[in-house]
Amino acid sequence: MANPDFEELVETFEFLDDWEDRYRHVIDMGKAMEPLEDALRVPATKVDGCASQVWLVPQIKDDVFTFRGASDAMIVQGLIAILLTLYNDQPVADIARIDAPAELARLGLNDHLSAQRSNGLRAMVERIRETAAAA
Repeated sequence: MANPDFEELVETFEFLDDWEDRYRHVIDMGKAMEPLEDALRVPATKVDGCASQVWLVPQIKDDVFTFRGASDAMIVQGLIAILLTLYNDQPVADIARIDAPAELARLGLNDHLSAQRSNGLRAMVERIRETAAAA
């Protein structure tokens, strides 16, 4: 079971009847994110494997994992917001235990993302896991 914030997101997705409403919700989540400064949009924070441009900036403080991120595509920005909900404020040791594909499947994302978006989402999850593992 995921953290309470992600469980709340799952409940919200269950409440939204069709995928277009869910899609709009994902985009709204991305729009509500704190902007990432241009100074942090550098090659070291860029995620390879995404069709759009994606930057993830992780931070580990007191063994707690957080990250910020941004994308130049609205839907991808929303996907980053979903990953924030799944991973942020988790003990760094727990990051590897989070089964992101299973948790994201609970939102129905697997059936509604293009192959490129799915690959990009996997690349973001992999970057998060690698960062936590290196800590």
